[in-house]
Amino acid sequence: MAYIGKTPTIGNFQVCDAISVVNGQAAYTMQVGSVNVSPESANHMLVSLNGILQKPGSSYTVSGSTITFASNLVTGDVIDFIQILGNVLDLGVPSDSTVSLAKLTATGTKDATTFLRGDNTFASPTDNGRFTLVSTATIGGGATYIDMDDVFSATYKNYLLVFTSVNPATDNVQFHIQVKTASGVVSGGSDYVYGITQPRSNGATTNAYSTGASFYRLNDYGTGNATAESGSGTVMFYDPRSTTFYHTMICNMTSLSNGVDALGNFSAGTAKTTTALTGLRFKTSSGNLDSGVLKLYGAND
Repeated sequence: MAYIGKTPTIGNFQVCDAISVVNGQAAYTMQVGSVNVSPESANHMLVSLNGILQKPGSSYTVSGSTITFASNLVTGDVIDFIQILGNVLDLGVPSDSTVSLAKLTATGTKDATTFLRGDNTFASPTDNGRFTLVSTATIGGGATYIDMDDVFSATYKNYLLVFTSVNPATDNVQFHIQVKTASGVVSGGSDYVYGITQPRSNGATTNAYSTGASFYRLNDYGTGNATAESGSGTVMFYDPRSTTFYHTMICNMTSLSNGVDALGNFSAGTAKTTTALTGLRFKTSSGNLDSGVLKLYGAND
Protein backbone atom coordinates (compact mmCIF):
# COMPACT_ATOMS: atom_id res chain seq x y z
CA MET A 1 0.00 0.00 0.00
CA ALA A 2 1.35 3.45 -0.94
CA TYR A 3 1.41 6.41 1.43
CA ILE A 4 1.76 10.15 0.96
CA GLY A 5 4.63 11.16 3.17
CA LYS A 6 6.23 8.90 5.75
CA THR A 7 5.04 5.28 5.95
CA PRO A 8 3.34 4.58 9.29
CA THR A 9 5.44 2.64 11.78
CA ILE A 10 3.90 -0.56 13.02
CA GLY A 11 5.09 -3.15 15.48
CA ASN A 12 5.94 -3.22 19.17
CA PHE A 13 9.54 -1.95 19.18
CA GLN A 14 11.46 -2.42 22.44
CA VAL A 15 15.11 -2.06 23.42
CA CYS A 16 16.17 -4.58 26.04
CA ASP A 17 17.88 -3.62 29.25
CA ALA A 18 21.69 -3.72 29.21
CA ILE A 19 23.10 -7.21 29.69
CA SER A 20 26.46 -7.84 31.37
CA VAL A 21 28.53 -10.55 29.75
CA VAL A 22 29.52 -13.46 31.97
CA ASN A 23 32.75 -15.22 31.01
CA GLY A 24 32.00 -18.63 29.46
CA GLN A 25 28.23 -18.10 29.30
CA ALA A 26 26.14 -18.21 26.11
CA ALA A 27 22.54 -17.87 27.40
CA TYR A 28 21.11 -14.61 28.77
CA THR A 29 17.68 -13.41 29.89
CA MET A 30 16.14 -10.50 27.99
CA GLN A 31 14.25 -7.88 29.96
CA VAL A 32 12.60 -4.53 29.34
CA GLY A 33 12.16 -2.43 32.44
CA SER A 34 13.33 -5.42 34.52
CA VAL A 35 10.47 -7.56 33.15
CA ASN A 36 11.15 -10.63 31.05
CA VAL A 37 10.20 -10.27 27.39
CA SER A 38 9.73 -12.95 24.76
CA PRO A 39 10.22 -12.03 21.07
CA GLU A 40 8.05 -13.63 18.43
CA SER A 41 11.16 -15.33 17.00
CA ALA A 42 14.85 -14.74 16.41
CA ASN A 43 13.86 -13.03 13.15
CA HIS A 44 11.97 -10.36 15.09
CA MET A 45 15.17 -8.99 16.68
CA LEU A 46 18.24 -6.91 15.98
CA VAL A 47 21.22 -8.05 18.05
CA SER A 48 24.61 -6.29 18.10
CA LEU A 49 27.62 -8.04 19.64
CA ASN A 50 30.96 -6.27 19.74
CA GLY A 51 29.66 -3.74 17.20
CA ILE A 52 28.57 -6.39 14.71
CA LEU A 53 24.94 -7.28 13.87
CA GLN A 54 24.34 -10.99 14.46
CA LYS A 55 22.55 -13.32 12.07
CA PRO A 56 19.36 -14.75 13.58
CA GLY A 57 19.17 -18.51 13.76
CA SER A 58 22.89 -19.10 13.34
CA SER A 59 24.63 -16.48 15.49
CA TYR A 60 21.92 -16.75 18.15
CA THR A 61 18.66 -18.48 18.90
CA VAL A 62 15.73 -17.54 21.09
CA SER A 63 13.52 -19.56 23.42
CA GLY A 64 10.98 -17.57 25.39
CA SER A 65 12.86 -14.73 27.08
CA THR A 66 16.27 -16.43 26.70
CA ILE A 67 18.75 -15.55 23.96
CA THR A 68 21.52 -18.07 23.39
CA PHE A 69 24.58 -17.14 21.37
CA ALA A 70 26.24 -19.70 19.08
CA SER A 71 29.31 -19.80 21.32
CA ASN A 72 30.09 -18.84 24.89
CA LEU A 73 30.89 -15.18 25.40
CA VAL A 74 34.07 -14.22 27.22
CA THR A 75 35.24 -11.33 29.32
CA GLY A 76 35.60 -8.28 27.11
CA ASP A 77 32.70 -9.16 24.81
CA VAL A 78 29.99 -6.52 24.75
CA ILE A 79 26.31 -7.00 23.94
CA ASP A 80 25.77 -3.55 22.44
CA PHE A 81 21.99 -3.79 22.20
CA ILE A 82 19.07 -6.12 21.62
CA GLN A 83 16.11 -4.52 19.91
CA ILE A 84 12.89 -6.46 19.69
CA LEU A 85 10.84 -5.57 16.63
CA GLY A 86 7.62 -7.22 17.75
CA ASN A 87 5.30 -8.96 15.35
CA VAL A 88 5.33 -6.68 12.33
CA LEU A 89 1.78 -7.85 11.51
CA ASP A 90 0.64 -6.82 15.01
CA LEU A 91 -0.18 -3.18 15.68
CA GLY A 92 0.63 -3.65 19.36
CA VAL A 93 -1.46 -1.73 21.86
CA PRO A 94 -3.82 0.67 20.01
CA SER A 95 -4.06 4.27 21.10
CA ASP A 96 -6.98 5.35 23.25
CA SER A 97 -10.32 5.83 21.44
CA THR A 98 -9.06 4.30 18.18
CA VAL A 99 -10.87 0.91 18.09
CA SER A 100 -14.17 1.14 16.21
CA LEU A 101 -17.14 -1.18 16.65
CA ALA A 102 -16.48 -2.80 13.28
CA LYS A 103 -13.08 -4.04 14.48
CA LEU A 104 -14.57 -6.27 17.20
CA THR A 105 -14.94 -10.01 16.56
CA ALA A 106 -17.96 -10.34 18.86
CA THR A 107 -21.04 -12.08 17.50
CA GLY A 108 -24.60 -10.84 17.64
CA THR A 109 -26.26 -7.58 16.70
CA LYS A 110 -24.06 -4.57 17.39
CA ASP A 111 -26.17 -1.42 17.80
CA ALA A 112 -27.32 1.14 20.34
CA THR A 113 -29.79 -1.28 21.93
CA THR A 114 -27.32 -4.08 22.78
CA PHE A 115 -24.38 -4.55 25.11
CA LEU A 116 -21.23 -6.68 24.96
CA ARG A 117 -21.19 -9.62 27.38
CA GLY A 118 -18.20 -11.37 28.88
CA ASP A 119 -18.53 -14.28 26.42
CA ASN A 120 -17.84 -11.84 23.52
CA THR A 121 -21.43 -11.76 22.29
CA PHE A 122 -23.78 -8.83 21.93
CA ALA A 123 -27.12 -9.19 23.71
CA SER A 124 -30.14 -7.02 24.39
CA PRO A 125 -30.96 -5.89 27.94
CA THR A 126 -33.85 -8.36 27.90
CA ASP A 127 -31.32 -11.16 27.68
CA ASN A 128 -29.85 -11.30 31.18
CA GLY A 129 -27.89 -14.48 30.54
CA ARG A 130 -30.49 -16.75 32.13
CA PHE A 131 -33.66 -15.87 30.20
CA THR A 132 -34.00 -14.72 26.60
CA LEU A 133 -37.09 -12.88 25.41
CA VAL A 134 -38.96 -14.97 22.84
CA SER A 135 -42.32 -13.24 22.37
CA THR A 136 -44.35 -10.26 23.62
CA ALA A 137 -48.13 -9.77 23.53
CA THR A 138 -49.81 -6.51 24.53
CA ILE A 139 -53.45 -6.83 25.56
CA GLY A 140 -55.90 -4.39 24.00
CA GLY A 141 -59.45 -3.77 25.17
CA GLY A 142 -62.04 -6.40 24.32
CA ALA A 143 -59.74 -9.42 23.83
CA THR A 144 -61.47 -12.70 24.72
CA TYR A 145 -58.09 -14.39 24.96
CA ILE A 146 -54.45 -13.87 24.01
CA ASP A 147 -52.69 -16.48 21.89
CA MET A 148 -48.93 -16.85 21.71
CA ASP A 149 -48.38 -19.16 18.75
CA ASP A 150 -45.28 -21.05 17.63
CA VAL A 151 -43.26 -19.83 20.62
CA PHE A 152 -42.09 -23.17 22.04
CA SER A 153 -39.16 -24.57 20.09
CA ALA A 154 -36.19 -26.86 20.63
CA THR A 155 -34.00 -23.79 21.22
CA TYR A 156 -34.82 -23.79 24.95
CA LYS A 157 -35.64 -26.59 27.36
CA ASN A 158 -37.96 -24.56 29.62
CA TYR A 159 -39.94 -21.33 29.25
CA LEU A 160 -41.10 -18.57 31.58
CA LEU A 161 -44.25 -16.53 30.97
CA VAL A 162 -44.38 -13.16 32.74
CA PHE A 163 -47.77 -11.42 32.75
CA THR A 164 -47.91 -7.88 34.10
CA SER A 165 -50.84 -5.70 35.22
CA VAL A 166 -53.49 -7.78 33.51
CA ASN A 167 -56.86 -6.09 34.07
CA PRO A 168 -59.98 -8.15 33.29
CA ALA A 169 -63.18 -6.59 31.92
CA THR A 170 -65.28 -8.63 34.34
CA ASP A 171 -65.04 -8.46 38.13
CA ASN A 172 -63.88 -11.38 40.26
CA VAL A 173 -62.51 -13.68 37.55
CA GLN A 174 -59.77 -16.29 37.44
CA PHE A 175 -56.94 -16.46 34.95
CA HIS A 176 -56.65 -19.59 32.80
CA ILE A 177 -53.92 -21.12 30.67
CA GLN A 178 -54.53 -23.53 27.82
CA VAL A 179 -51.66 -25.00 25.86
CA LYS A 180 -51.52 -25.49 22.12
CA THR A 181 -50.11 -28.20 19.88
CA ALA A 182 -49.78 -28.35 16.12
CA SER A 183 -53.40 -29.56 16.10
CA GLY A 184 -54.72 -26.56 18.03
CA VAL A 185 -55.81 -25.69 21.57
CA VAL A 186 -55.83 -28.50 24.13
CA SER A 187 -59.29 -27.95 25.61
CA GLY A 188 -60.86 -31.32 26.44
CA GLY A 189 -62.95 -31.51 29.62
CA SER A 190 -60.38 -33.66 31.44
CA ASP A 191 -57.16 -32.49 29.74
CA TYR A 192 -55.85 -30.59 32.80
CA VAL A 193 -55.39 -31.10 36.52
CA TYR A 194 -54.36 -28.36 38.94
CA GLY A 195 -54.06 -27.38 42.58
CA ILE A 196 -54.12 -23.85 44.08
CA THR A 197 -53.42 -22.27 47.45
CA GLN A 198 -54.15 -18.59 47.98
CA PRO A 199 -53.33 -16.52 51.09
CA ARG A 200 -55.18 -13.21 51.38
CA SER A 201 -54.43 -9.97 53.19
CA ASN A 202 -57.70 -10.32 55.14
CA GLY A 203 -56.21 -13.33 56.92
CA ALA A 204 -58.04 -16.01 54.99
CA THR A 205 -56.44 -18.74 52.90
CA THR A 206 -58.40 -20.52 50.21
CA ASN A 207 -57.59 -23.63 48.22
CA ALA A 208 -58.93 -25.08 45.02
CA TYR A 209 -58.17 -28.05 42.83
CA SER A 210 -59.45 -30.05 39.88
CA THR A 211 -58.75 -33.59 38.72
CA GLY A 212 -60.26 -32.91 35.32
CA ALA A 213 -60.70 -29.55 33.61
CA SER A 214 -60.44 -27.94 30.19
CA PHE A 215 -57.84 -25.39 31.42
CA TYR A 216 -55.09 -24.78 33.96
CA ARG A 217 -56.47 -22.33 36.52
CA LEU A 218 -53.90 -19.95 37.99
CA ASN A 219 -55.78 -18.40 40.94
CA ASP A 220 -58.70 -19.07 43.26
CA TYR A 221 -60.38 -15.95 44.62
CA GLY A 222 -60.94 -13.73 41.60
CA THR A 223 -59.07 -10.67 40.37
CA GLY A 224 -60.99 -7.40 40.36
CA ASN A 225 -61.73 -5.28 37.29
CA ALA A 226 -61.57 -1.78 38.76
CA THR A 227 -59.12 0.67 37.20
CA ALA A 228 -56.44 0.11 39.85
CA GLU A 229 -56.94 -3.65 40.11
CA SER A 230 -54.94 -6.21 38.15
CA GLY A 231 -53.04 -9.47 38.33
CA SER A 232 -49.34 -10.07 37.71
CA GLY A 233 -47.22 -13.18 37.93
CA THR A 234 -45.16 -15.88 36.26
CA VAL A 235 -45.84 -19.31 34.81
CA MET A 236 -42.98 -21.74 34.28
CA PHE A 237 -43.45 -24.30 31.49
CA TYR A 238 -41.22 -27.34 31.91
CA ASP A 239 -39.97 -29.07 28.75
CA PRO A 240 -42.97 -28.12 26.58
CA ARG A 241 -41.46 -29.89 23.56
CA SER A 242 -41.37 -33.28 25.30
CA THR A 243 -43.18 -36.16 23.61
CA THR A 244 -42.60 -38.53 26.52
CA PHE A 245 -44.13 -36.83 29.57
CA TYR A 246 -47.20 -34.78 30.43
CA HIS A 247 -46.55 -31.04 30.45
CA THR A 248 -46.21 -29.51 33.91
CA MET A 249 -46.53 -25.84 34.87
CA ILE A 250 -46.13 -23.78 38.05
CA CYS A 251 -47.57 -20.31 38.65
CA ASN A 252 -46.79 -17.62 41.19
CA MET A 253 -48.99 -14.53 41.00
CA THR A 254 -50.46 -11.68 42.96
CA SER A 255 -53.61 -9.68 42.36
CA LEU A 256 -55.95 -7.17 43.97
CA SER A 257 -59.66 -7.42 44.61
CA ASN A 258 -62.19 -5.08 46.22
CA GLY A 259 -59.52 -2.37 46.15
CA VAL A 260 -57.93 -3.52 49.41
CA ASP A 261 -57.72 -7.30 49.35
CA ALA A 262 -54.23 -8.40 48.26
CA LEU A 263 -54.17 -11.96 46.99
CA GLY A 264 -51.20 -14.27 46.74
CA ASN A 265 -51.39 -17.37 44.58
CA PHE A 266 -49.35 -20.50 44.11
CA SER A 267 -50.60 -23.15 41.74
CA ALA A 268 -49.36 -26.20 39.90
CA GLY A 269 -50.93 -27.72 36.83
CA THR A 270 -50.49 -30.43 34.26
CA ALA A 271 -51.68 -30.70 30.69
CA LYS A 272 -52.31 -34.40 30.14
CA THR A 273 -50.85 -34.69 26.66
CA THR A 274 -47.54 -36.07 25.47
CA THR A 275 -47.73 -34.14 22.22
CA ALA A 276 -45.10 -31.42 21.83
CA LEU A 277 -46.49 -28.00 22.67
CA THR A 278 -46.20 -25.10 20.23
CA GLY A 279 -47.87 -22.25 22.11
CA LEU A 280 -50.35 -21.11 24.74
CA ARG A 281 -53.62 -19.29 25.27
CA PHE A 282 -54.14 -16.83 28.15
CA LYS A 283 -57.73 -16.03 29.12
CA THR A 284 -60.10 -15.36 32.01
CA SER A 285 -62.89 -17.53 33.41
CA SER A 286 -65.45 -15.15 31.85
CA GLY A 287 -65.53 -11.91 29.93
CA ASN A 288 -62.70 -10.17 28.13
CA LEU A 289 -59.26 -8.79 28.92
CA ASP A 290 -58.87 -5.01 28.98
CA SER A 291 -55.13 -4.43 29.38
CA GLY A 292 -51.79 -5.94 30.33
CA VAL A 293 -48.58 -7.31 28.84
CA LEU A 294 -47.41 -10.90 28.38
CA LYS A 295 -43.76 -11.74 27.79
CA LEU A 296 -42.41 -15.23 27.16
CA TYR A 297 -38.76 -16.03 27.86
CA GLY A 298 -36.67 -19.05 26.95
CA ALA A 299 -34.66 -20.39 29.88
CA ASN A 300 -30.98 -20.84 28.99
CA ASP A 301 -29.50 -24.06 30.39
